[in-house]
Amino acid sequence: MPREKFKTLTEQMFYVLLCLREECYGLDMLDKIPAMTNGRVRVGSGTLYHLLEQFSESGIIRETKNEGRRRSYLLTDKGRAMLKEEYDRLNAQAVDYRRYFEEENV
Repeated sequence: MPREKFKTLTEQMFYVLLCLREECYGLDMLDKIPAMTNGRVRVGSGTLYHLLEQFSESGIIRETKNEGRRRSYLLTDKGRAMLKEEYDRLNAQAVDYRRYFEEENV
């Protein structure tokens, strides 16, 4: 059975959406994401623009400006909810990890 689209997010997806809590140009995200993660996460331009297109088509983000080739985007309410859901999922995994290793060391 195929996985539901955007049910869980890759790191790249997560950070693209995190950037878009404020209006942002695609090119700016290419710099922001490595800065946010101390270089741990990078997104290539092809991946970024593919994600932006998919997110836009799914109503997760919306285009706010179109200045020729420069476009800026912003999270929609649906996108904010998706990002929060992913944050909660990651936190639940961290809790499980801590609980498992704490029980193991008892």
